[in-house]
Amino acid sequence: MNLTISLHLLARSPVPGRVKTRLIPALGEEGACDLQRLLLERALHLPDGGFSQRFLWLDDGPNEVLQLLADQLGWTLVEQPAGDLGVRMRRIATLGLAESDAVILVGNDCPALDGDYMARAQAALQRHPVVIGPAEDGGYVLLGLRRVDATLFSDLPWGTDQVLALTRERLNQLNWDYHLLPVLWDVDRPEDLPRLAGLGIHVG
Repeated sequence: MNLTISLHLLARSPVPGRVKTRLIPALGEEGACDLQRLLLERALHLPDGGFSQRFLWLDDGPNEVLQLLADQLGWTLVEQPAGDLGVRMRRIATLGLAESDAVILVGNDCPALDGDYMARAQAALQRHPVVIGPAEDGGYVLLGLRRVDATLFSDLPWGTDQVLALTRERLNQLNWDYHLLPVLWDVDRPEDLPRLAGLGIHVG
């Protein structure tokens, strides 16, 4: 019997000056905001993929444009819980596991994340309690879970190149089997921008 898997997209609301701050020197506040909006819309257009539910967790209050798009594409838009990134991820995963057998958490920073990659993550979750999509910068772009432990989210240096390595260490400490998907790239720094052009995404 296949597990039911819910998808949870964590994203920052596209507000100039508050998003993609490392790219503001290259794009300006409005350009960085436009990029965030484009990446978020791209993520919302991912194929349905047979997920039991799909949630868009925004870090800010209601956004009418995103609300309309989410409704059209079959996402449920909700506001993220309080706390640092680790606390928010743990709470979202816990909420998701109350209604489905497994959860997949993603952000909107990885334009290379596509339907095929999601399908591979879902298939791996049928066989492993944890699935990770590594990022080139030492973090991860996807986290799939069939169970939750606070150890995976507490006191991690989020946004650094240590996140993936420390997460794997903690999984080993918990004695949890996990599966690594192929490494992908995300958009965080000016040097990432040329790759976007190859995907047909142009900003600035």
